[in-house]
Amino acid sequence: MGWGKYAPLVSLPVCVNPGSAFNCYWEMPFRRRCRMTVTNLASEDMRLYYQVNYTLTDVPADSAYFHAQFRRVNPLPYKDVCTILDNVRGNGHYVGTYLAWGVNNNGWWGEGEIKFYLDGDRDFPTICGTGTEDYFCGSYNFENKETRQYEVFCTPYSGLHQVLRPDGLYQSQQRFGLYRWHIMDPIRFQGDIRVTMQALGWRYGAGSRRYLPLQDDIASVAFWYQTLPTAPFPPLPDRDGLEVI
Repeated sequence: MGWGKYAPLVSLPVCVNPGSAFNCYWEMPFRRRCRMTVTNLASEDMRLYYQVNYTLTDVPADSAYFHAQFRRVNPLPYKDVCTILDNVRGNGHYVGTYLAWGVNNNGWWGEGEIKFYLDGDRDFPTICGTGTEDYFCGSYNFENKETRQYEVFCTPYSGLHQVLRPDGLYQSQQRFGLYRWHIMDPIRFQGDIRVTMQALGWRYGAGSRRYLPLQDDIASVAFWYQTLPTAPFPPLPDRDGLEVI
């Protein structure tokens, strides 16, 4: 559920179900203790219902700890890349990406490549994608060729589960919710990892197409497992910094 609109998400580790049921099944091993907190950023009181299932058992010595990190950039600086994950040191594997993408221009927005810099990569990544929709297991603009509209889809490991379209009145920019879980294809690292996503569209005219660097509103959550210690996370935005306007 994003931008105040319900959008079902049906996948193996994460489900969003009617009417406001948020379910997470990522394995989160702990050895001595576990503490979970929820912070209400609103000025009004709220009521929260929750359930946590756990098992007290032996944890293998080589089990890594679950991590999830939120970032947002709005707008993305011109010709910059969106950083999904950085400053991770240790041994582990990357297991998922969620992107909430608000487009601030006309035309196609998903020509950028995702890049995974692993174990000392500098100028060139070990893994380089072929396009934003390809990474999220879509094809050619996520387009239904019959309706010429974006087609939402949910699969166990990837999906475009939400499209917010202009309504001709107050709702203007197009916004998209996308996920890709690397459960069957984890991206393993032994020393460090950095993940970036380009934001590129197309310029049209003058007889040929050229890339258009985008200045969009992009929020991301990276999911990974790693050994300790963990580097400090970047601070979360405040209430106003999280608002979608």
